Amino acid sequence: MEQANPLRPDGESKGGVLAHLERLETQMSKSRKQSEEPQSVQAQEGALGTKIHKLRHLRDELRAAVRHRQASVKASIANVEPNLAVEMSEQEVLEEKLENVKAVLQAYRFTGLSGKLTSRGVCVCINTAFEGNLLDSYFVDLVIQKPLRIHHHSVPVFIPLEEIAAKYLQTNIQHFLFSLCEYLNAYSGRKYQADRLQSDFAALLTGPLQRNPLCNLLSFTYKLDPGGQSFPFCARLLYKDLTATLPTDVTVTYQGVDALSTSWEEQRASHETLFCMKPLHQVFASFARKGEKLDMSLVS
Repeated sequence: MEQANPLRPDGESKGGVLAHLERLETQMSKSRKQSEEPQSVQAQEGALGTKIHKLRHLRDELRAAVRHRQASVKASIANVEPNLAVEMSEQEVLEEKLENVKAVLQAYRFTGLSGKLTSRGVCVCINTAFEGNLLDSYFVDLVIQKPLRIHHHSVPVFIPLEEIAAKYLQTNIQHFLFSLCEYLNAYSGRKYQADRLQSDFAALLTGPLQRNPLCNLLSFTYKLDPGGQSFPFCARLLYKDLTATLPTDVTVTYQGVDALSTSWEEQRASHETLFCMKPLHQVFASFARKGEKLDMSLVS
């Protein structure tokens, strides 16, 4: 019995056709995948491109924000630094002035000028003296700030403190203190002389001593021989320089006499010279020692 021929008339077997179809399907599938892959890649590339564009836009915005912030910070620093520099400069100036005051007080503590630091600045004490005699003391409480100012003081109202402060307090505090010392010492010296005249030589005065509060204008009458018949002298002493203890203008006249002899005129003129050259109480001490005989050694 013959065995069936598996081949078809066209010579192809059934199994071969199926295998061929599978191969064709596989190839077609691969072809479709290959044709779809470029589209998928293009879609992915498009999505990535959009994302990159967005990220770049965000980066640019952040960079712009950072630059704006940096510019704002620099502008703020530029505005603050000058003010800070000014404040530091003012503080340094005030500290320097305080150090100058301390140096002045330290250097001149034996000349009647002393002081102590306070919470506001420094309180300066001025001790006046004349011919080695300690007299009145005055204080000036200074506030060390800008501008410097006087918080409180005991300077007499007739001393030109405001004028002195206007000239020197802000520019040269050392000059301010020295100038004030000159005025106060001169005033105390003039007052001391007038007080001595009233207390020690009242016997030579024939009337009250007249003086103004500043003691820069004195007038009085006196006699060299209180028990004698001599005419009294009338003296007028003017101290135009308020920092001086000797008068700048002196006028001595005779009271009740129109004309003087030559000797009396010489004596009157000598008195004027003495009052211009020597302290008041020293001149009267000479009068008291010599009586009518004038001590001309004081004039030399």
